[in-house]
Amino acid sequence: MRAVQIEEFGGPEVLRVAELPVPEPGAGELLIEVSRAGLNFGDTHQRRNQYIAKHGLPVVLGGEVAGTVVRSEVPDFVPGERVIALLRTGGYAEYTVAPAARTFRIPEGVSDDDALALLIQGLTAWHLLRTSGRMAEGESVVVHSAAGGVGSLTTQLAKPMGAGRVIATAGSPERRIEALGLGADVAVDPSDGVDLTAALIEANEGKPVDVILDAAGGRVFEQSLEALAPFGRIVAYGNSTREQVAVTNGQLLKSSRAVVGFWLMHLLDRREMLELPLADLFARAAREELWPRVGGTYPLAEASRAHEDLEARRTTGKLTLDPTA
Repeated sequence: MRAVQIEEFGGPEVLRVAELPVPEPGAGELLIEVSRAGLNFGDTHQRRNQYIAKHGLPVVLGGEVAGTVVRSEVPDFVPGERVIALLRTGGYAEYTVAPAARTFRIPEGVSDDDALALLIQGLTAWHLLRTSGRMAEGESVVVHSAAGGVGSLTTQLAKPMGAGRVIATAGSPERRIEALGLGADVAVDPSDGVDLTAALIEANEGKPVDVILDAAGGRVFEQSLEALAPFGRIVAYGNSTREQVAVTNGQLLKSSRAVVGFWLMHLLDRREMLELPLADLFARAAREELWPRVGGTYPLAEASRAHEDLEARRTTGKLTLDPTA
């Protein structure tokens, strides 16, 4: 089978198509013929060996797939069923093996692309608001990178899940307009040179904000933290700037603010934290309350170009690879 494998860490050029054996499913696993492999910004960190979880080489990247069950080692799934699955690695391939415990049927009427948009990115958005952000009814919410994959879903979910004022940030006028169309009350420019603390408070009608969701780190995280109200929460779920920020216990004590981390990998062995939120996401999409946004599909051999576009912020919504192309 064809797969995108890396044999060294580095830039997008290390992603190369290789011929590999079709993997064999073990006990409790499924062999899936992949129709779409999801791309996520975290993949670019894995490619550079800058991700939280480390992998040996060679490795096939890819943490999520949609496709058809080819072989099943469990009674709950049968060949021919359309499914999505969460993986640790191995998604950028024509075939992959997935644990049945992290595999879910795709509902009728939902495309493989839409299903993937609601898997890692949708589950992340849901848990940012509910589990880590613990958003209460009427609270103000800041969604950074609101036109991106996770951000666009979070912006759509915030009001239906009870948010009060929703404040989006995005780096271009076009993306800010897009964020307003997704349900934000106001959109803010987070660019260098902007006093982000003051801009967020102004966007919240002069009041500090309750919940901030950040995947950038660095200056964005630092200045966002200062915009939090007492008992407010900032959730760090990424570090795209690769800039670390130190937060002291004294800062937290004096401000009554909370800093919370979120990493989807901690849900992988907790099926109840995957299955119920995913069912909720599918139901919201069926009610047309939530619109998964597919940003583009690349042939498997163009995985390097997809990573280039991701890192250059040239994309919106969910990106996928097509192993059949």
